[in-house]
This record gives sequence, C-alpha cells and structure tokens, in this order.
Amino acid sequence: MHPQVDQYLADGCGRCPLYQTSQCKVNAYGDALKMLRRIVVDCGLSEDFKWKQPCYTYNGRNVLMLTAFKEFCCISFFKGALLKDPGRILKAPGKNSRAVRRIRFTNTRQIAATEEKIKGYIFEAIELEKAGLKIALNPEPEPWPKELTEYFGLDPDLKNAFEALTPGRQRGYILYFLAAKQSKTRQARIRKCAPGILQGRGMHDK
Repeated sequence: MHPQVDQYLADGCGRCPLYQTSQCKVNAYGDALKMLRRIVVDCGLSEDFKWKQPCYTYNGRNVLMLTAFKEFCCISFFKGALLKDPGRILKAPGKNSRAVRRIRFTNTRQIAATEEKIKGYIFEAIELEKAGLKIALNPEPEPWPKELTEYFGLDPDLKNAFEALTPGRQRGYILYFLAAKQSKTRQARIRKCAPGILQGRGMHDK
C-alpha cells in the first residue's frame, strides 16, 4: 500500500478548500474507495500515487485510477476504449474522450454486488498491457491556443497546474478553448476555467 494513498483516503485529495473536511468528495466516498482499493490490489496491480490520485500499474505502465467526483466515485481505465464491456457499464468522461472509460459507483452496495464483474474488467485491462496493445491516438496533438500561452506568461502557477493535469484533461480544456472562434471568447473561457485548472480538475470533473 502506498502511504500517499493512505493519506488521500484519510484527508482528501487536497485540490480544493474542502480538504480535510466531511464535504471533500474523497471523504464522501471514503468507504467505497477503500473497497475499490482492496479489489484492485487483490487483482495484482501495483499501487502508486499520480496526479494526486491513487494510480495502479502493471510493470510500471498505468492501468487504472481511482477518482472521486461530486456525484460518484469511479475506476478510470486508461485504455478503457479497448475493453469489451459486456455489461455496458463503461462510460466516457466526455464526448471527445478517445481512450479513458469509467465504471461509476455511488455506494458500497453497488460495488459488493458487482465485485466479480469489476475484477473481470480489471483482469482484461491487465491482459491488454501484457499484450502491449495501444490506442491509436492523433500523433499531432491539438496546439495550445496563443491566448492560453499568453495567459501562462502572466500566471506561471496556472501553467504549472495545467501541465500537472493528465493528458486527457489537458486535451479537454484545449478543445474547449479552440472551439471558440473569437480570441476574446477564448480569453473569457480561459479565465472561467482557471480556478478548476488550479484545483487539478478537468472539464467534466464536478
């Protein structure tokens, strides 16, 4: 067990002012996350702590993460789009998500009732890593809008927070900014999203 995951489960993720309070999303789903942690570790994955969240790896390669949101907690599979999903329970974080898929939970009863199914998805994800399978992604990622680069020049903390986000979360913001045709609209969107970026949240995190 990784000591930072122990601290995460005890105090919260520390990405917002609700850290170490009962209102923290992590604390709200503490029992469920602990149950998911046990299931994941029982499947043979190694526990790590990345992007301020529990991350589980196979031979050093990322397989899945445990995450808490306002309305649910979940297992996020890095290559979830490759999983067969016989139970139709995998959900994409957003419409532009190409790789990550989630299994959502709101209570421990759901987890207990589907533990064997959960393990089946985890074991399949491990087999994907053993086989070295990869998701074909765009080799040329979307460029950062110049407005974002300019904003980073004025706010180094925001730049550091953005670069600390997972690639998927970064891409979600970039697509949102680029979707605005006018520069002033892109600037407004960046200002609006800055607090969430500083707290380590993605576009679809609540």
